[in-house]
Amino acid sequence: MITSPSSLRRSERSRRATLDAALELCTEKGYGRVTVEAIAARAGVSKKTIYRWWPSKGAVMLEAFAEMLAGATPFVDTGEIEADLRTHVNGLVRLISTPPYGPAYSGILSEMHHDDDLAKAVREQLVGPRVEAAVGRLRRAQGQGQIPEGADLPLAVEMLYGPVYYRHVLRKPAQDEATVAALVAHVLRSLSAGSAGSAAEERAPAGGAGEGPGRPGPGGAPAPGHVS
Repeated sequence: MITSPSSLRRSERSRRATLDAALELCTEKGYGRVTVEAIAARAGVSKKTIYRWWPSKGAVMLEAFAEMLAGATPFVDTGEIEADLRTHVNGLVRLISTPPYGPAYSGILSEMHHDDDLAKAVREQLVGPRVEAAVGRLRRAQGQGQIPEGADLPLAVEMLYGPVYYRHVLRKPAQDEATVAALVAHVLRSLSAGSAGSAAEERAPAGGAGEGPGRPGPGGAPAPGHVS
């Protein structure tokens, strides 16, 4: 069946009303007390309408959160990777520290441990695309010579996000801008240090990095200073 433009507009209005209602109720009642019935009543739609578009309350919350996350935490490219990462991480910290998005995301993370379908949706709709975008921004910086070749970019993304979500899940105080700056600087230094170590290993001759105390000398004889 071909959907008319007017029905598409009505569907979009209902979708937006549903997402807004879910977030409002999460702020007012807490994630655990929100029900699909309450969302439907607040949005002015039927439960049937909600279940036609989303399989669960968690799926509604996930779409609302993911939509806001994409807009609030863009991967800008000013040509300075350190400054751009600070901008990105600070935006993320502000979002998950602010109702209704922080409480909604906490509820989603909790519920996904008991809902395999929601866990899969979180990976596919939220985590996967954000990691891919983050790696893409780091790769552009790598192409500009700001990050060494051979750096583990997916690991760098985990190092950036890990402390933010660790604090959020454990309800610890959120990072301030100085802490975020220190985090970003540390991650970028670790990429350089890791690449330098890998390069040194590649340059080292087989069997060791060179002679010294305790290493064989030419012909297999003990090096000077070796005590057998």
